[in-house]
Amino acid sequence: MIKNEKQHGYSKDWARKFADSISRIEKDEAWKQKDHEGWQLDIEVKRSHLMALQEEINEYKYLINSDKNQPIKIQVENFNKLPDVLIKARIAAKMTHKELADILGIEEQRIKECEDQDYQCATFCEILEVSAALGVEIDHASVKVDFEEIEAGKQSALKWRKWREQRKNIKAL
Repeated sequence: MIKNEKQHGYSKDWARKFADSISRIEKDEAWKQKDHEGWQLDIEVKRSHLMALQEEINEYKYLINSDKNQPIKIQVENFNKLPDVLIKARIAAKMTHKELADILGIEEQRIKECEDQDYQCATFCEILEVSAALGVEIDHASVKVDFEEIEAGKQSALKWRKWREQRKNIKAL
């Protein structure tokens, strides 16, 4: 996800580099004749990266060019993507880190830290406050509870605990 103009510039540069590389490879008849499968695979991999970059560039352009007088919809696939929504909402609102911090009555550095870490360091209350300050509302949401995923998580946690316990016992020896 592109979070600022600097990243936007880097992404555009890399998109140009991928496009140039694809163009050069497509013209490399010797490679194509020698290893057609490898040649084709390299092109496909680079095209895939280029498409992903172009999607991010287009999304960033959409956000920075949004009309502040019109609500926008930002898709969120799951709760893990909520931090992206908060960052995108701030960008679309054309709000600086400082402006958001002032609204919340906190230091600008805290907002930067939260965004740099994709809100991993933020408390649930901070996330709720940021959401409210940015006017983020959940519209027609549904939540799926996957019981198989819960069981898989339990098994993973059990293995982790056993492994940690074994390491603890080995260190004690």
